[in-house]
Amino acid sequence: MTAPWTEAVAPWWHTVLVLTPIAIGSLAGAYEHGLPNANLPGMSHRLSGYITVLAEEWLIVLLVWLGLRRRNLTFGSLISGRWNTPRAFFIDLALAVGFVVIAIPLTAGLLTLMGAGNNSTLANLTPKTPVELAVYLALTLTASFAEELVFRGYLARQFSGWTGNVALGLVLQGVAFGLAHGFYGIAMIAIMVHGWLLGLLAYWRKSLRPGILAHLLQDSLGGLVSFFS
Repeated sequence: MTAPWTEAVAPWWHTVLVLTPIAIGSLAGAYEHGLPNANLPGMSHRLSGYITVLAEEWLIVLLVWLGLRRRNLTFGSLISGRWNTPRAFFIDLALAVGFVVIAIPLTAGLLTLMGAGNNSTLANLTPKTPVELAVYLALTLTASFAEELVFRGYLARQFSGWTGNVALGLVLQGVAFGLAHGFYGIAMIAIMVHGWLLGLLAYWRKSLRPGILAHLLQDSLGGLVSFFS
């Protein structure tokens, strides 16, 4: 069963529960550069960050699962559909590639307009060692699933259901997506716009599948290009 876009899938207090670790993680990330002892022992700040975000994202996925379970829903009710044939997969992959081709230049342009095109914080997120690269790729796999599930799946439906307006729900999930990336500073605005575009893609396709692929392609390719360049 697919959860309707205009129907909340969990009570309001559960959404507060889901948003709490997101807000804490974003605030902690925003001030991380000022906490020299925040790194995990024996690890680089990048590796520490990857592992911390991995733990946070799976915690949030767990919270969403618990909320869905109360309504006898599954992740499939938010993701919608399956790749039953190779053709179905390649259609979504083609859409994901097309999305990335449009979204990357747009995001880069917004960053440049905001004076954040050469943001050292963003540059420091990419892996520098083989171990960091392996954990980074695991993080991109997690983020592509978890963030699309939470923001374009769960929160989009919660906000749309409460407001009775799908467009407003998509706007609010994008705002939440941007604010969740406190570590990026002013670049959160570009991430917010990116969240709106992913929301439109999910609503148009009535599925999270192409967005998950697009998210994975963008994050993983960015890390790989940076690592090997």
